[in-house]
Amino acid sequence: MADINVKVGQKFPLTIKRLGINGEGVGYYKRKAMFVPDALPGEVVLVQVTRVNTKYLEGKMLKIRERSKDRVKAPCPVFHLCGGCQIQHLSYPAQLEYKQQIIKDSLDRYAGHIPEDKVSPVIGMAEPFRYRNMNLFPVEKSGRTIRAGLYKEHSNTLIDIDDCIVQDSRTMAVTNEVKRIMSELNIDVAKNPQREDGVRFIVTRIAKETGDIQVVIVATTASLNKLDMLAERIMRIPGVKSLALNINADKESRVLGPETLIIKGEPTIRELLAHFEYDLTPEGFFQINTEQSTVLYKAIKDAAALTGTESVADLFCGTGGSALWLAEQAEEVRGVHVDDAAIINAVYNAALNNIENCKFEAGEPLDKLEEWIEEGFYPDVITVNPTRAGLSFDELDAFNDIKPKTLIYISRNPSSLAKDLAHLTKAFTVDFIQPVDMFPQTVQVEMVVKFSRKKRLG
Repeated sequence: MADINVKVGQKFPLTIKRLGINGEGVGYYKRKAMFVPDALPGEVVLVQVTRVNTKYLEGKMLKIRERSKDRVKAPCPVFHLCGGCQIQHLSYPAQLEYKQQIIKDSLDRYAGHIPEDKVSPVIGMAEPFRYRNMNLFPVEKSGRTIRAGLYKEHSNTLIDIDDCIVQDSRTMAVTNEVKRIMSELNIDVAKNPQREDGVRFIVTRIAKETGDIQVVIVATTASLNKLDMLAERIMRIPGVKSLALNINADKESRVLGPETLIIKGEPTIRELLAHFEYDLTPEGFFQINTEQSTVLYKAIKDAAALTGTESVADLFCGTGGSALWLAEQAEEVRGVHVDDAAIINAVYNAALNNIENCKFEAGEPLDKLEEWIEEGFYPDVITVNPTRAGLSFDELDAFNDIKPKTLIYISRNPSSLAKDLAHLTKAFTVDFIQPVDMFPQTVQVEMVVKFSRKKRLG
């Protein structure tokens, strides 16, 4: 295509055809794609060009001339500033349709041989707000006042948030009280962890079924000033059962560092999913959406279709969330994860629920799987839940070679999933893709894919 003559600052009307993977509206100006934040499919908007690229344009919306029937007023007052939610301005039924379409589009782009009808409708929530059971807020100081919240999108400007409508209201209340106490005590804050000591993040998590709350103060040092007074006052906040100090002096973007100290209260809080109990450590992973976790684990269990005789390998098992559900109907489940702390949590949670046919080990998942097979543990079912980057070529080749009867792939990245599906369908057939909306108001979606082994030749 010949390059078009368009300049930054130019204005023109644009018809929005679809939503992109980041929730931005996508239209076409003289056949060149243009990305416009906040615009919705079916709308005609007046846009101004903000960036010209050889392959695409970027713009900002100045006015809506024709409005989408699916547009709603975003209930969050900082929606247009905060980067946490991307599609609050889209009705919830339309959000679910969008997420299903994003999966179909990824299949069409990377695995076109897989029929679109393999993608089931997204399982949504009756109440798609207040679902997050944990907040992780960076902090900064203005005078003596502690501010905590989220960064403005694409910037280092912190938005001080007193309420977030996707967070549980109880975690927000506790976080606000911790901010107030820290301000009164004039607690040190480390905006630059390489140059100063102090608090970097406030992490608050609630076990939704029990109401127990865990607070983690992330700081650069264990020698935090006035720590005893801070701990005593935080433990007086109603609902707080556990207070920990996590040490993280690295400048990396991750929140938690490698060392966690229990300062006061219990080392864990207890959550319930269906009839399973989970003790949550400060550093232990747990799904952010408690209600939809039950839906997700049930979808995994239904996909496995176990009869009681199968061996199951759960790769990237985390703290054993879905493994406990699978163990009820399997002969044996073995889980592996790269993180030692997660495996300790998994072993403890299996014992807590009196589940004796689960074995968890730390290590590289593929190495451990090959070791188990050499020992005579050949899995009938493999479940795998990798990072957003998806599976490595070695892992893809291994699954195609091992050919378990059933392979279940859990992903939250439609693009990397579709790329992996293109490789895995050499040995497997895709039975279905079941999306679960774990993150309403955002562009993220979780997917459970069931593969069945193709009939062996010869």
